[in-house]
Amino acid sequence: MKPYKFTAFEKTGKLIIEETWEFASDEEAKVKGQDLIDEKDFTEKTHRLVNNAGKLILFHV
Repeated sequence: MKPYKFTAFEKTGKLIIEETWEFASDEEAKVKGQDLIDEKDFTEKTHRLVNNAGKLILFHV
């Protein structure tokens, strides 16, 4: 499992949440990460999911 950093922000730029999630691959992170975002109700918030190398996996403004 590899660490991925998830962050979500208000429109003002204020940080709402910052968590580390673990997935087996970038492809799994895209699918399961989106499921977690939907579950936590951050779908319409500005958010990003990056791997530990800084590669952007998911992003929404």
